[in-house]
Amino acid sequence: MLTTTPAPPVRAARAAVFTVFALNGFLLALWVVHIPAITDRTGVAPAQLGTFIFLLAGAGIVGMRITGPLADRFGSRALVAAAAALISLGIACPGFATGPLTLALALALFGFGNGALDVSMNTQAVHVERAYGRPIMSAFHALFSAGGFLGSLVGAATQRAGLDLRLTLVLAGATGLLLTAALVPRLLRELPAPEQAAAPAPEQARRRARGLQVFALAAIAFVLLLTEGAAADWSALQARDHLGATESTAAFAFAAFTGTMTAGRLVADRVSGRFGPVFVVRWGCVTAGLGLALVVFSGWLPATLLGWALCGIGLSGGVPQIFTAAGNLGSGGSAGTDMSRVFAIGYVGLLAGPAVIGWLTELVPLTTALAVPLVLVLACSWFAGMVAPDTPNAPDTPNAPDTPNAPDTRNAPDMRNAPARE
Repeated sequence: MLTTTPAPPVRAARAAVFTVFALNGFLLALWVVHIPAITDRTGVAPAQLGTFIFLLAGAGIVGMRITGPLADRFGSRALVAAAAALISLGIACPGFATGPLTLALALALFGFGNGALDVSMNTQAVHVERAYGRPIMSAFHALFSAGGFLGSLVGAATQRAGLDLRLTLVLAGATGLLLTAALVPRLLRELPAPEQAAAPAPEQARRRARGLQVFALAAIAFVLLLTEGAAADWSALQARDHLGATESTAAFAFAAFTGTMTAGRLVADRVSGRFGPVFVVRWGCVTAGLGLALVVFSGWLPATLLGWALCGIGLSGGVPQIFTAAGNLGSGGSAGTDMSRVFAIGYVGLLAGPAVIGWLTELVPLTTALAVPLVLVLACSWFAGMVAPDTPNAPDTPNAPDTPNAPDTRNAPDMRNAPARE
């Protein structure tokens, strides 16, 4: 396969974005593993915790919506720097909260920083992927998962050692600030979109069409993340209640899902490069649907574990393909705004999945309720064509000739060398 050899600045930017994704997962995991200790310190009852988590999520959505247009105006590199610094400062704040009010303020800051970093680092990832010349988005998301795994281990180790949670979170935040300062100069600097006069009617029609594409991509992201949220929160409980598994055995259901999802993200880029993003989304949805069908209709624990494993590997590559498609719509001048819309709606799905399944369990058994994401994810396979690249030099066709509709790459003319045989 003929491909371009990325120049050293592009490879350095790729490594920097890998680290930013891992840092985000690491900091989020540290918050999660310290939730019991923080709620005990602040006097927040378990019944109130859901409200605080929704506050964190709501602040994240606000951060996403604000950051997208700012990234288009000032460049994603500047926004990654600001957002990574903000979340690094924000991780320490919950540890110093003394009551429900101060915890709410701390989580609003942390959630806002997390949402801002989500959009800005994925926007930067789209630029790096475009300069790299082949699909690499799924690998970024795999590093996020790896960072979360590392953060959970570090959090567990510090708690076992009896380290004060405030010290742990301060050290984590300081590490984040140092990494941010070291990484930001290695990120790519894209040109801000030029100011444009009122668009003629054909351009307005193209914008309306792009708006419909953004909505369709957001709807697919909503379903895939809804299914991911439902699997993450209900897989172990379903194995315990439906199959009578012990809690330790039921935990393997969640492990099967997360393990194959992480592994799938490590190979999804190569699959996308070989067969295209539509293949990854369409057959990923079919695979996830098959896995959920095993969960819903099987009464045998090994088959259920296989079902959750298939669900994880099926969902692993879909969302990164959607983010790449959103970031490459139009001329690229609205990548941050488009991605912020897709992110915000998809994030609502991630939050809504567990809640929807919980509400349905008031009417039907849990296993029956899981038929809802099963039907939705299979429906998404029909609309997988929405992630097809519509420009000749999209990431899966790096050697296509320049055309008038090609994205603006004036900022990286020296970032590719002559073609080389892999």
